[in-house]
Amino acid sequence: MRYTEQDLVRLAKRENNKKRTYLVVNPLQGKHVPVRPGEAFSMFDCLAELLKKAYGSERLLLVGFAETATAIGAAAAEKLGAFYVHTTREQTGEEEFFFFSEQHSHATEQKLLRTGFDRAAEQADRIVFIEDEITTGNTILNLVRLLRQAYPDRLEYSAASLLNGMEEAHLRRYEEERVRLHWLVKTSHAAYGERVLSIREDGTYHGCRTEKPDAEPEEHRIAGRADARRVTDGQTYHGACEGLCKEILRIRRPDPGSRVLVVGTEECMYPALLLGRRLERAGHNVRCHSTTRSPIAVSADPSCPLHERYELASLYDSGRRTFLYDLAAYDEVLVVTDAEGGEKEGLYSLVHALRSCGNENIRVFRWCSI
Repeated sequence: MRYTEQDLVRLAKRENNKKRTYLVVNPLQGKHVPVRPGEAFSMFDCLAELLKKAYGSERLLLVGFAETATAIGAAAAEKLGAFYVHTTREQTGEEEFFFFSEQHSHATEQKLLRTGFDRAAEQADRIVFIEDEITTGNTILNLVRLLRQAYPDRLEYSAASLLNGMEEAHLRRYEEERVRLHWLVKTSHAAYGERVLSIREDGTYHGCRTEKPDAEPEEHRIAGRADARRVTDGQTYHGACEGLCKEILRIRRPDPGSRVLVVGTEECMYPALLLGRRLERAGHNVRCHSTTRSPIAVSADPSCPLHERYELASLYDSGRRTFLYDLAAYDEVLVVTDAEGGEKEGLYSLVHALRSCGNENIRVFRWCSI
């Protein structure tokens, strides 16, 4: 399928971000906007196909960028039989990592765990960075330079994204740095900043509620978590996620034809989308999206992509703000998370948000290491 800018670009206004006033919202990505999971996977598969045509004979190590490209990278790694890891902002202990930053992001600290990375780098021919959108490309080049110091003279590098908004000077710099680029849609950001100035911030904003709800949701812990924050084989990771989905559906299979929302949490997007696709193929009317760190202004204007915002406490760190956008009422809500559950405020805030718009049938599935 050939995508256009009209298919994949909606402009929103960032909240209190002077580095960049706008945010490109992709309506098919499964992050900010509720999406039919099959539409998200069709788009992911198109990006994987570009890489397969370019590097079909090479052994690849794919690096997805958290939080928005974690599912894109996992889907591509499964299709390509590649190694996979995604960057993270979570605390992961005292392990060794590559540390870098995103200059224009609302949450700049990023790290790439080195656990297993040396072994995969020895076996790989090329590292491919996976993003939803590349604008300047500075973040990727920061990481390329770190990796070239660690693994000199052997690996090739590429970057693949759904959208590429790089100006000519940035494209030339990538050519000079010998980093190949691939994308589904080429965009220009020249007018984006001006276009969002007229967006009214008059949508509906819901504050964070962390008190214990009158009735807590049904909650299940499922062992055997596979963690893509550490290098894994893409097909092995996919198989583990499929096992998770199978166990979830053994515990609770929604009624035939029901309207179901599957919610992922921050970096944990791929398992939720995969569950959504299984339900969709079984005949359910499914939407998927996930909580996010991105604070986006919402507008009552129908032409804007986001209209209602729910502020939450993170399921991973109750002191961190996260958000969910444009909820509706469903017959059933399935929350898929790899947060261990030591803190309850995040779950409580999510339950309050879901129930405020008519969702009473909520089940939470925690994918745990043990």
